[in-house]
Amino acid sequence: MEKIKVLFVCIHNSARSQMAETFLNHFAGDRFEAESAGLEPGKLNPIVVDVMKQIGIDISGNKTKSVFDYFKKGKMYRYVITVCDKTAAERCP
Repeated sequence: MEKIKVLFVCIHNSARSQMAETFLNHFAGDRFEAESAGLEPGKLNPIVVDVMKQIGIDISGNKTKSVFDYFKKGKMYRYVITVCDKTAAERCP
């Protein structure tokens, strides 16, 4: 069975989208293939890296990615999910 492709998007791809990608791949990787990206990629949030490490998941090697790079590569997803907070809502798709 082909995995369902999911893209999680936030502004910087530094926290929420990284966590969502990691959790979906970790808990349902047999059915889903998750990736994450941001509109303005930045640096991984060190607090998120630490929290994930505390629960036994190492994301310290993850890099932030641009949603526009995925678009240019022609990547297709069944679901694109935004995970922005209220303060970023105007800039988030």
